[in-house]
Amino acid sequence: MDTELLARIAAALERIAPPPAPPPRLEGADAFVWHPAQQRLAPVAKVSRVDLVLLQGVARQKDIILENTLRFARGFPANNAMLWGARGMGKSSLVKAAHAEANRLHPGSLALIEIHREDIRTLPELLGHLRVQERRALVFCDDLSFEKEDADYKALKSVLDGGIEGRPANVLFYATSNRRHLMPRDMIENERGSAINPSEAVEEKVSLSDRFGLWVGFHNCDQDTFFAMIEGYAGAMDLPVSQEELRAAAVEWSVTRGGRSGRVAWQFIQEMAGRLGVKG
Repeated sequence: MDTELLARIAAALERIAPPPAPPPRLEGADAFVWHPAQQRLAPVAKVSRVDLVLLQGVARQKDIILENTLRFARGFPANNAMLWGARGMGKSSLVKAAHAEANRLHPGSLALIEIHREDIRTLPELLGHLRVQERRALVFCDDLSFEKEDADYKALKSVLDGGIEGRPANVLFYATSNRRHLMPRDMIENERGSAINPSEAVEEKVSLSDRFGLWVGFHNCDQDTFFAMIEGYAGAMDLPVSQEELRAAAVEWSVTRGGRSGRVAWQFIQEMAGRLGVKG
């Protein structure tokens, strides 16, 4: 087969092949979801969130995360943050609320990008796309944790501050987890018991959480805080119910749910709004 024929075949194949997808851009929305298979940032028209003022019982946590986020939105250095602790106490809600507040004060300054736990291994690819863009981005992974034999933590470890390129100056990483060290305690203990050098085996995994500049803990709430949560939500939705009736129903609801938290409070308010015929 001669060279001319090969060139014609190659040219024909190029004409029928689909054009390469354009690199993802942080345009047209303030929030996106990362889809690594298509190398695409899907815009989110409306983020599911609650207003910052409605997050009760986490005043200190709000101050820390909001200050860090606003600093970053203004173009100043800020720290990656790990929000860890009790379930349902507003960790992910706080991240989304702080992002919304940053864009309210500085319109369009900050894009929120959600990366799913199972896609953490593709984080270096995502950062490669974000590195060349002017807009600042807050990359967020909800409910992050790792199990035994899970090597994905190495991808996160390298991009937080240890890779040759480092974290892009226009990117901040926030994660939430129920575990302070992102892995179950029995996994850490197993490493200590089975490794040739126990301290080094444990250190490699535990050091991942050390690479977050901010550790912000969330703890179970008491009854007064729970009441403050439900009354804040009820006031925002203008529910036609007395405080006494609201509290009595909230106590009963929390008992049936086996605990008190911000999530339980919000679920209770949804129930009360439905009973009272109030649209959200």
